[in-house]
Amino acid sequence: MNISPFRAVPVKGSRVSEWGEGPIWFGERLYYVDIEGHKIVAYDPASETEKVWDAGERVGTVVPRASGGLVIAGDLGFSLFDPQTGKKKQVADPEAEKRPENRFNDGKCDPAGRFWAGTISTVKKTGNAALYRLDADLRVTRMFPGVTNSNGICWSADTRTLFYIDTPRKQVLAFDFDLARGTICNDRVAFDTVAKGLPGSPDGMTIDENDHLWIAMCHGGLVVCLDPATGSEVARVEVPDAAETTACAFGGPDLATLYITTGVKRDAGEIHGGKLFRAHPGVRGVPAFAFAG
Repeated sequence: MNISPFRAVPVKGSRVSEWGEGPIWFGERLYYVDIEGHKIVAYDPASETEKVWDAGERVGTVVPRASGGLVIAGDLGFSLFDPQTGKKKQVADPEAEKRPENRFNDGKCDPAGRFWAGTISTVKKTGNAALYRLDADLRVTRMFPGVTNSNGICWSADTRTLFYIDTPRKQVLAFDFDLARGTICNDRVAFDTVAKGLPGSPDGMTIDENDHLWIAMCHGGLVVCLDPATGSEVARVEVPDAAETTACAFGGPDLATLYITTGVKRDAGEIHGGKLFRAHPGVRGVPAFAFAG
């Protein structure tokens, strides 16, 4: 491979998260979470400052709400969160009784404003988690069972394809997606990261204006860009001294900055583990979708 990698740098003013995850750009801020720190974070690049809220639980992902505020998914399932007051209202937890060892992990909203988020088996029980859909009327539907560690999710520009990562498979799956009905079918392997010789495990993911996937390789200190149309690798972003590269999202006024979250690798002596990073790989992202409920 003759690709010259881009190099990410730590973001000035960002905190050190125990396990940063779930970045999403909305309005003029980048929102993300610190799962193990039980925090929701909003980074303002204009002032190079962050506002931090205590979520009161491990929160795996956060998305904006069209009517105002945020929606989170974590230990207690789906909840509405008011950043003005810091108050939280639980909506639903589909696994609370039968799978209490599970918690929600990564997720995003589809173009129609439905919130898709999946769970993770914290005891690493294979196939014991699932991908769910939260509709605007706050009903929850299980969409894809047999998951172990639900992670990155995004949609193609024509909305016909949903891309999804269940980390232990070390694959990126693709589904046919019906936007009107919010359904998926015909799952297949879009990429096998082992076959491509990529280090680490696929974690969070985003998509750019060219329908290329940007995938954070956890334990690999890397974000890789892959083209689903050709199966080829397009670009790489190295994340120095932060092997636990967890997720990525394009942000900034022109969506040209790739923000990358990381976690702390215990006893590794890393300089930047847990910090928020940024890079400018020469391509723009696409706007995030808000929850319609």
